[in-house]
Amino acid sequence: MTGHARMERLPSPGGLGEAQLRDTQKAFDSVAADYDGPRGNNELIQRMRGTMWKTIGDVLPSGSRLLDLGCGTGLDAVELARHGYEVVASDWSPAMVERTRMRATEEAVGSKVSAVHLGVQQLHQLGGRFDGVYSNFGPLNCAPDLRAVANECARLVRPGGSLVFSVMGRVCPWEVGHYAVRRRFGRAGIRFARGAQSVGMNGHTIWTYYYMPREFYAAFEQHFELAGYRALSLFLPPPYMVDRYRRRPAWYERLGRMDDRLGGLRWLRDMGDHFLIVMHRR
Repeated sequence: MTGHARMERLPSPGGLGEAQLRDTQKAFDSVAADYDGPRGNNELIQRMRGTMWKTIGDVLPSGSRLLDLGCGTGLDAVELARHGYEVVASDWSPAMVERTRMRATEEAVGSKVSAVHLGVQQLHQLGGRFDGVYSNFGPLNCAPDLRAVANECARLVRPGGSLVFSVMGRVCPWEVGHYAVRRRFGRAGIRFARGAQSVGMNGHTIWTYYYMPREFYAAFEQHFELAGYRALSLFLPPPYMVDRYRRRPAWYERLGRMDDRLGGLRWLRDMGDHFLIVMHRR
């Protein structure tokens, strides 16, 4: 991944109060029991997850001490622990944290994974030093103040350490087309709106900001150098459209190979369901 970013305007912080943060927490608590299945780990998610694991392996050697922001049920943390990493796995959802603890114990990597109930807005409460920080599938989209997260990452990560983040982007052609043909134009354009947007899940609300990659990097630029970024699920549909993939898996795997080959190109990498961005501590 290659590229250079210029400073862009961020959504103003402070749009999310305690009530909105609790909404998001309750939403993820409500799905923790079955989040390892189709909702949180279907075939399309697994493919994106594999790209994250490979990228972490490319920039952070085995044995590194890592911080996981928004660990969910611990799938990433446990996989990395199996490969020799030491992981502090954090999440704003206490139910997700408990699932991570159980998974680490069941997979016999409890000595490598420490699960803590901590939201991305609470990083000031965390001590220690890390070789890198990663976050998968958009927990940082729910951060009420992205610059505060960046400052805390700078405090926690050693010079030369790395950040590897998977973030929900603004421009997802599949999503725009999916909702536009159904004449749900408000939903089709939700990612382009400024400020926190309410997105439903399991009868609850997740409060979410969407970013262009350069817009996201602007919060981190003071302390971190951009190594590069790439699109995830650009030619492939977003994970919530997994039924399409299952009807024609061979066809969609061809699209997946196009994602792999072309998702880092300058004129394509700003699009996709997510983008994967890598930064190094100055």
